[in-house]
Amino acid sequence: MTDVLLAIGTRKGVFLGRRRGGSWKLDGPHFRDQAVYALAIDTRHATPRLLVGGDSAHWGPSVFHSDDLGATWREPAQPAVRFPADTGTSLERIWQLAPGGAGEPDVVYAGTEPAALYRSADRGETFELVRPLWDHPTRPKWHPGGGGLGLHTILVDPRDDRVVTVAVSAGGVYRTEDGGKSWAPANQGVSAVFLPDPDPEFGQCVHKVARDAADPDRMYLQNHWGVYRSDDGGRRWAPIEAGLPSTFGFPVVTHPRRPDTAYLFPLNADVDRVPAGHRCRVYRTQDAGASWEALGTGLPDAPHHGPVLRDALCTDGNDPAGVYFGNRNGEVYASADDGDSWGQVAAHLPDVLCVRAVAV
Repeated sequence: MTDVLLAIGTRKGVFLGRRRGGSWKLDGPHFRDQAVYALAIDTRHATPRLLVGGDSAHWGPSVFHSDDLGATWREPAQPAVRFPADTGTSLERIWQLAPGGAGEPDVVYAGTEPAALYRSADRGETFELVRPLWDHPTRPKWHPGGGGLGLHTILVDPRDDRVVTVAVSAGGVYRTEDGGKSWAPANQGVSAVFLPDPDPEFGQCVHKVARDAADPDRMYLQNHWGVYRSDDGGRRWAPIEAGLPSTFGFPVVTHPRRPDTAYLFPLNADVDRVPAGHRCRVYRTQDAGASWEALGTGLPDAPHHGPVLRDALCTDGNDPAGVYFGNRNGEVYASADDGDSWGQVAAHLPDVLCVRAVAV
């Protein structure tokens, strides 16, 4: 069984799980008493770099990194992410950290609250605001979702580093094809039932977007009510909800190698944010959303109340894939066989906000 590093971001720091053989060992917390909403594991160099978006109640947000799998950490002398003075805005939180494309091995992106995109050209040491998105004429009309106004999804097209898709809650999906010089909304077909116009050009409360492993133009979207698929890089979306117990939820991830395979964790409702039917179940499609199956072998059968947040479900790079999730009960579960069976990695942790995993 492949060794795996599992990074778990919680409301009280980062825990690192290591699987050697079939057993897990957990250490931490790192960044004690900091809320960690954003994690990334950048494997484009010989040595993987762990990136952490910490949120200290006293010192404010910061970006830390480790080049020795979490044994030591470094923080830049100056804040890595900050709003320029002329914006009249201050950084509240880092929602997302994402490595750039293979052709730009030192580029790392960050998504923030207030919703903005930042780009680093030095592996996450310093970041610069992507002005064309910040200056987009629709941005002043974006409104916060229930968790705030955050840019939480960053997807670089594996065929072209200049093509980047981002998502904002609640601003919708935006896309650039010229390396961030210009941006266009990409929400056609995604409904916003909470707005007077349920089919607007922008303003959808998108919770997460993921890209298919085999077809870069195929994407999956979990909306605030609604699950969708695009086959043209996000320009148009169609619902793929049949067979799900609820269309409300936060995360969506794809299998790292197999086509047409994606995972969700449905919740009852926006006013009842617990697992659908009070059942701890991950849902998987293996036919691009034509059908869904509940995965529960090894998961709790008793009534369950632990919701999974937008970045608290992930896969690793293996095939069969490791699939991992953490919930707001402080429980973390792992599967080494595409989600067919599960085991518990940890319990009684602080509120789990995000998870990332990689084979090491």
